[in-house]
Amino acid sequence: MGVQHLLTTALLLFILSMDSTTAAPADKLAPCPDSPNCVSSLAVDAEHAVAPLSFNGDPATAWDALKAVVLKQKRTRITRVEDRYLQAECRSLVFRFVDDLAFLLVPDERLIQVRSASRTGHSDFGVNRRRIERIRRDFIRLLTGQTH
Repeated sequence: MGVQHLLTTALLLFILSMDSTTAAPADKLAPCPDSPNCVSSLAVDAEHAVAPLSFNGDPATAWDALKAVVLKQKRTRITRVEDRYLQAECRSLVFRFVDDLAFLLVPDERLIQVRSASRTGHSDFGVNRRRIERIRRDFIRLLTGQTH
């Protein structure tokens, strides 16, 4: 095998190993796949649908609150932040599986669209839905000044 063939093979394997769910454009959220391991506020079917985060007041304040809440989630790191888009990765405790979180601020509607999806596997046993609901709870608490 020549060096060029090895490099071409390595590049092809790298491209094939990339996960398409992590590279959504910053102006929309990726749709959920057919598998039950994803929830999104933009989904229309009950299996995947979850409500967006809503807020009153200044969108910049809400966006900052969301960033603070996401940073406090266990085994979670923010991987991309823009004016209206936030992306993070969450790792499971035991097997270190990666789930993707994405948020899209819609300032005129006072909403933050949400998506949480497992990168691997078929079922998530409700982990992504519980994660979004925990983030919602913490987001509301932070915005309203509640401590518990």
